[in-house]
Amino acid sequence: MISNSEMIRIRRQMQRRIRDVVAERRRARQEAEIHGHTGDPADARADSSLTTTA
Repeated sequence: MISNSEMIRIRRQMQRRIRDVVAERRRARQEAEIHGHTGDPADARADSSLTTTA
């Protein structure tokens, strides 16, 4: 059985990992916005609809 202190340690570790992932995704989104690419599939469809085919 897991002791109370181990449970608290595991919970804090999980919270740190979640914060790290959220921060990493936020940075990636901000970089994508700076470079003009949002990663949204709708953007790719809109871009492809602008091209003409013979």
